[in-house]
Amino acid sequence: MTKRPAPVKKYAALLRGINVGGNKKVPMAELRSVLEALGHGDVITYLQSGNAVFSSAERDTAALAREMEAAVEARFGFPVKILVVDGAYLRAVADACPFPAAELEGRQLHATFFSGQPGPERFAAFDPAAYHPEDYRIGDRVLYLYAPDGLGRSVLGAALHKPSVLKGLDATTRNWNTVVKLVELTAE
Repeated sequence: MTKRPAPVKKYAALLRGINVGGNKKVPMAELRSVLEALGHGDVITYLQSGNAVFSSAERDTAALAREMEAAVEARFGFPVKILVVDGAYLRAVADACPFPAAELEGRQLHATFFSGQPGPERFAAFDPAAYHPEDYRIGDRVLYLYAPDGLGRSVLGAALHKPSVLKGLDATTRNWNTVVKLVELTAE
């Protein structure tokens, strides 16, 4: 009996900390070339902030991320952390949003994606009332942040994203407009 190849699935690669303030420059056309050279199909990029969508038969998102990290470092000469998530996960993140996303501007709502599930003890010291009207909730490998004045002015966002809080986890943040677009681009 012949083994069937695994069906192709759509993924988003979320690159952390590239093209910010002129540092870690990764041109999107070159990123697409890197992903295509790895054998991924239907590669597109979204914005300049490190969002790539691609298709692959591979199911191990951690293996995909490691492979991409090695290829990006080889091509550009510096390490970049990459989280790979599939379209179903992105849809679940959007559907589980505890804030009224449809009523907010995209700059007011953010999702920080984690490489693993953070335990509640990481955030136990944060009293949401102390940061009002800012607020956050933890979901499945994601932190939802409501920052009415935007992430750049968010005191809660800065506190939640300190290295001491995120220690041991890879994390990268996207505004809600980007989350919605990535859901759309990875839909099967």
